[in-house]
Amino acid sequence: MPASRWTLCLAEILKHEGGYVDHPSDPGGATNMGITHKALARWRGIDPWWDLPKTEVMALTRAEASAIYKALYWERCRAASLPAGLDLAVFDYAVNSGPDRVVRVLQALVGVIQDGFIGPVTLAAVGKRDTRALIEALCDQRMGFLQRLANWASFGRGWTSRVSDIRATALSAVALQPPSQTEKDIEDMSVFDGYKTYIVGALMLIVGIAQSLGIEIPMFGEYSGPQMVMEALAIIFLRRGLKSDLGRI
Repeated sequence: MPASRWTLCLAEILKHEGGYVDHPSDPGGATNMGITHKALARWRGIDPWWDLPKTEVMALTRAEASAIYKALYWERCRAASLPAGLDLAVFDYAVNSGPDRVVRVLQALVGVIQDGFIGPVTLAAVGKRDTRALIEALCDQRMGFLQRLANWASFGRGWTSRVSDIRATALSAVALQPPSQTEKDIEDMSVFDGYKTYIVGALMLIVGIAQSLGIEIPMFGEYSGPQMVMEALAIIFLRRGLKSDLGRI
């Protein structure tokens, strides 16, 4: 059984997050596997967060870290409802800079109200956009945001490498997905493409007119003349309409 998108995306996150660190320039403070001191305290219901000893951060297990990532970041951003590739780009941005920020950025990119919560309206808007373009735009915005942070000098190189890797991995995930229904429909239209459809329609139209005039054609005897004419017109104009509509998508 292939790994789920959640499993694959979590593996990418943990690949970029190290073990226990407590860098003085990092506003997150003590961190383990990317889970900050404050996030762990909130997860465990400890208030104020500094009442949780740093030794608990140091002792954090992978299982608990995974549960935190899933509940506070993956599910908060409804990443499971996003297209493959975009799910990773959004998830990693949320881990680095907070779910609320990335959700609002995504909503701005797809042109819906920026309320910080992904619902049916946001998902519908995402579904109408090119996934690769959204990933590129999201990563570009993310880099712009990071470059404006005061601690860019300390962490900029690492952030740049991380976003670059996430971008590439996310885009490769899009390429591995089967074509969308719209793309399949466009491909299927090739069967009816060109002059062949019009020849068939024209022949049916001639037969229909002939039968309407009382000329019996045995092989088409089960259709009346008017029925044949309507079928012919439907084939010709329906094909033209479908091709035009699909071409605009």
